Amino acid sequence: MTNSRLIDHNNSNRLFRRLALLTVVVVYLLILIGGIVRSTGSGMGCPDWPKCFGSWVPPTEVSQLPPNYQEIYGAKLKGEVEFNPTKTWIEYLNRLFGAFTGVLVFGTLLASIPFLKKDRPIFYMSLTAFLLTGFQGWLGSKVVSAELSPFIVTLHMLLAIVIVFVLLYVMARSYVGKVKVEKVGNKPLIDKWLKWTIGLSLLQVLIGTQVREAMDDVIVNLGNEGRNKWVENLGISFYIHRSYSIIVLILHVGLVYLLSKYTQTKGIVSKLSNALLATIIIEIVTGIILAYLSVPAVAQPIHLTLATVAVGMQFVVWLLINAESVFTHKTALKVENINV
Repeated sequence: MTNSRLIDHNNSNRLFRRLALLTVVVVYLLILIGGIVRSTGSGMGCPDWPKCFGSWVPPTEVSQLPPNYQEIYGAKLKGEVEFNPTKTWIEYLNRLFGAFTGVLVFGTLLASIPFLKKDRPIFYMSLTAFLLTGFQGWLGSKVVSAELSPFIVTLHMLLAIVIVFVLLYVMARSYVGKVKVEKVGNKPLIDKWLKWTIGLSLLQVLIGTQVREAMDDVIVNLGNEGRNKWVENLGISFYIHRSYSIIVLILHVGLVYLLSKYTQTKGIVSKLSNALLATIIIEIVTGIILAYLSVPAVAQPIHLTLATVAVGMQFVVWLLINAESVFTHKTALKVENINV
């Protein structure tokens, strides 16, 4: 009987870890899709919410719409009085993927129920992720009703990062005792360095959203015909964002150096920090492409997604280095040991 309970316990833990990891990946994919929506100008592809042009499945051609559809939806189309099936379906698929993400977050919550008996923070943080995801869905409806208000769009994106952080926390906590983390010396220094890196990286993301808002205004004024002049008309926020990337790069180079200096063996923390530095370098390269190649649409969602992946990796490295203090919980420690 004891053996069967142990098997059930291990299976439930394994299910939760896999589901939590899958959910994190899907949330990042949703951020990528959201970037595609914004870079293609498809945010108002569906002028109503939760339906799209009054239907659960949007039309594929204008003949499927009522003759006076421009009158009905024109006020919400930000000047787009002509139906655009491509933009409509990009936005519709974004909503479908968002709903799928919500189902996965709910599944993660259900899979976390067994942890109520052994590590309650995992359940409560999973519940937090679920509630935040529900709020995010509501906020998505406000993005439409507010006609892509820059403030709400930015808040929508920042909340996605918060949800990622919560999911990464429960995922990392569930791996306590399952992944061996190398010993790191001079933790106070590295801890402070990481906190500064995370904080300043989030600030860089926020400045990036301001650049994107400025870009929206420039596009309205210059149109696609003036694409080669978009960047030069962005204003001070762009130049701050561009110069600030040098500081972000230095912080990550310093992080890799400190970890190589204060770790005797190379383990998951070292691997993650190296991958993080590579991500930042690619992120900067995509930024250069955006700045000097007239803001190609394909690079915009990649640039945004890499930024959110980077801050997520920073957070995981910080969690692993501080596992003894961050994950300490009497019910958790009775079940598994922390290898730090």
